[in-house]
Amino acid sequence: MESEKRTALVLGATGGVGGAIAAALPGKGWTVRGLARDLGTAQRNGPTGIRWVGGDAMNRADVLRAAEGVSTIIHAVNPPGYRDWDKLVLPMIDNTIAAARAVGARIVLPGTVYNFDPAQTPVLSETSPQNPKSVKGRIRVALEARLEEAAPEVESLIVRAGDFFGPGARSSWFAQAMVAPGKPVRRIVNIARGTGHSWAYLPDLAEAFALLLEVPERLKPFERVQFEGVYDGSGRVMIEAIERQVGRKLAVWRFPWWGMALLAPFGGFAREAADIAAVWRHPMRMDNTRLVELLGAEPHTPLDVAMRKTLVAMGCMEAETPSAAAPSLGLSL
Repeated sequence: MESEKRTALVLGATGGVGGAIAAALPGKGWTVRGLARDLGTAQRNGPTGIRWVGGDAMNRADVLRAAEGVSTIIHAVNPPGYRDWDKLVLPMIDNTIAAARAVGARIVLPGTVYNFDPAQTPVLSETSPQNPKSVKGRIRVALEARLEEAAPEVESLIVRAGDFFGPGARSSWFAQAMVAPGKPVRRIVNIARGTGHSWAYLPDLAEAFALLLEVPERLKPFERVQFEGVYDGSGRVMIEAIERQVGRKLAVWRFPWWGMALLAPFGGFAREAADIAAVWRHPMRMDNTRLVELLGAEPHTPLDVAMRKTLVAMGCMEAETPSAAAPSLGLSL
């Protein structure tokens, strides 16, 4: 592939998954642009090694201008704070599709599990029926339908994964609810209401995106793949991984889902969280057969290494803190 063809525009490069993908691509020889409303903040806090362009994903002219000359558009932008999905999500993907059509680029989308009924879909594959039970899910189904309708003129790749953890995963259930950033871990909030939840270590997921873009000739014009990541079948896998790193048993509190349901009528985060509560009640595992078919293997960092890097990046432990006490806990995966 010619070097000028290996330029990617990342929408949402200041966020968790968008930033991770933007950071992974230069190592594969890509030139990366990031679209940001606040260039100063993006340059200070965003990933290094990319060129920042001022603009808003809600403004089609901004997206079209930023996309000039690119071969790939990473659409990793989401409404902040889980708010206004009904007003923002579909207009943003329409702008991205228009830009991709204008420049002949492939769209790459980090997918969600909201598209599915968790009670009926314990294993997700690219052929699983999309029958969402939440408002967010219905919007995401409409988003993906627009990508499918645009193909093959506009090619697209959707990589679906579970909840994020890892360095840079700031707007995640792990960093915002399960463990408190910036201080030693004293307790863990167990978000799950049942067993069988899927997690994605962000650096591994970003590497999967980057590797998939290395084999464009193998991708269908409209491609969906699942990233398996870490499947917590017992409901204790992530909790015990944290405990192994801090070297002791920890108090485990239940996330107040009852409070989300009670406060949902008043809007805000509670309403948005209550809307997707079923994802935490029912098991959902990713079938990565197609991803492995394309890549040969899924990128995988051992869980203890991934958890240690996550907690260090969150400021919850020092990089040199030993975890030698962990074996005495009798914990296992």
